[in-house]
Amino acid sequence: MTRVLSAVAWPYTNGPRHIGHVAGFGVPSDVFSRFMRMAGHDVLMVSGTDEHGTPILVLADNEGVPARELVDKYNAVIVDDLCGLGLSYDLFTRTTTGNHYAVVQEMFETCRRNGYMVEETTKTAISPSTGRTLPDRYIEGTCPICKYGEARGDQCDNCGNQLDPTDLIEPRSRINGETPEFRDTQHWFLDLPALADALGEWLDQREATGLWRPNVIKFSQNILKEIRPRAMTRDIDWGIPVPGWEDQPTKRLYVWFDAVIGYLSASIEWARRLGEPDKWREWWNPGADGEVAESYYFMGKDNIVFHSQIWPAELLAYNGQGAKGGEPGAYGILNLPTEVVSSEFLTFGDSQFSTSRGNVIYVGDFLARYGPDPLRYYICAAGPETSDAAFTWADFVTRNNSELVAGWGNLVNRTATMIAKSFGEIPVAGALEEVDEQVLATVRDGFTGVGELIGKHRLRAAIAEAMRVVGEVNKYLTVTEPYKMKDESQRERLATVLHVAAQCVSDCNTLLSPFLPHSANKVHLVLGGEGELMPMPRVEQVEELEPDNGAGHTSYSIITGEYSSTPAWESRPVTVGAKVDKPTPVFTKLDPSVVEEELARAD
Repeated sequence: MTRVLSAVAWPYTNGPRHIGHVAGFGVPSDVFSRFMRMAGHDVLMVSGTDEHGTPILVLADNEGVPARELVDKYNAVIVDDLCGLGLSYDLFTRTTTGNHYAVVQEMFETCRRNGYMVEETTKTAISPSTGRTLPDRYIEGTCPICKYGEARGDQCDNCGNQLDPTDLIEPRSRINGETPEFRDTQHWFLDLPALADALGEWLDQREATGLWRPNVIKFSQNILKEIRPRAMTRDIDWGIPVPGWEDQPTKRLYVWFDAVIGYLSASIEWARRLGEPDKWREWWNPGADGEVAESYYFMGKDNIVFHSQIWPAELLAYNGQGAKGGEPGAYGILNLPTEVVSSEFLTFGDSQFSTSRGNVIYVGDFLARYGPDPLRYYICAAGPETSDAAFTWADFVTRNNSELVAGWGNLVNRTATMIAKSFGEIPVAGALEEVDEQVLATVRDGFTGVGELIGKHRLRAAIAEAMRVVGEVNKYLTVTEPYKMKDESQRERLATVLHVAAQCVSDCNTLLSPFLPHSANKVHLVLGGEGELMPMPRVEQVEELEPDNGAGHTSYSIITGEYSSTPAWESRPVTVGAKVDKPTPVFTKLDPSVVEEELARAD
């Protein structure tokens, strides 16, 4: 058994999440986590909502509410949507908690004590009309490196290079278009050059494993060439106070410094709520109990730099493993990521998903109209795994109808219907013929093939292989023709074929359950099972652990769950005599008019 940390990107609380977001961080992480539990590993899946930063203040001003009220509003929406999608978090929390504040401040103080936080005078952008600090992401201009005209003040999305607002050619405010003023200010900088050699060595080791996606490892190595100190504090009054600067209420830790620490703070909060406050160490302290601990970080490609450079640099600085040496703090030596699993972008046809431009499909709206598993299936089968992928309503309807309904749904329905009609329960098998042995072997082999692909984060190939196996079972029913076995002399053979079909459907359901957990539970019931096959997450209201630590909550909602009953990744014999009634379809065939209806909604 290996301990596996599934560290899932933290969605920002500036609005509901759209399906492009969950295609990058949500569904891929959940499929992997569910599979790893089934394969016998001890999984800890954590995340939460990212709630600090100037963009929150700007939006709160626009909506005429305090920042706290805004993040509470959108946290509730995001929690409901992600739980509805079936994402099996052990803990989905938020960055505005006393526990998170304490962990972030401990990380900062130890990095500073080890010499990796340096105080420097820098330029900050100020809005001439309001006097408010403009965040880097709210300044755009021409990239000095690739000349892209809409580069942001922290990063160019075209060439991927890190930037400062002062680097931009003809910078302008994204809020009102005015030219910002740049004034001197004091900030703490993470001394990335002092960590560059350690980062490079770590990345080379990761490359040697051959596990990382080539675009991720090469991008991560390339950005080391231009490495420089990066500010970890901001001129803002919404965020985590800077230790030592308590007398400066308009100085806060940079939202991206605190957000990535959420993976650690969420693990610590999970252990505290479990009543075993040191249990998080089993995933974070290398060799703490002799077990292997691996960590996988899931996100979209726009967040690679923060997970393959900034977060590992913070960990190395905390551990005292950079050029300046040092000693780890109270949390001990912390594990660096095993793999950064970055997806490309899911686009809306030929355009990027954009809330401001109306090119958006919100997760909550999608779930309300079509349910979770059709979306999960689409993301796995056609998502942006290694290249950008275009979502269209026509493609969604086609895949739903021709693959989910006509392929998997049809196999479940025809098998259960024939069993219900002929026996009313799963029958006893007689002597197996070669055709029976062959299809059973094909399905059993699927556990190896599909499992290896999920373990390598190749979800498109994995679900295609699972559906290929489904197709072989459909062929088996076509070849054996149990629906023609109406004579009493054929009854034993009919029982055998339908028993084999039930076994195959049960095993195919297991193969598909990490991808389609909701329908897996339905198929389980169709075949006479009881309860849930795949445990599901739940929303729970909890009390603030540290109400006096400045975060401002007394209670808040989390996503959590109990996943110990997750079935093993293996074939399990069906129960002879289990009652099987005439089924209702597991999946819904969509009328082609859905395409026009959805396009009309977007207009």
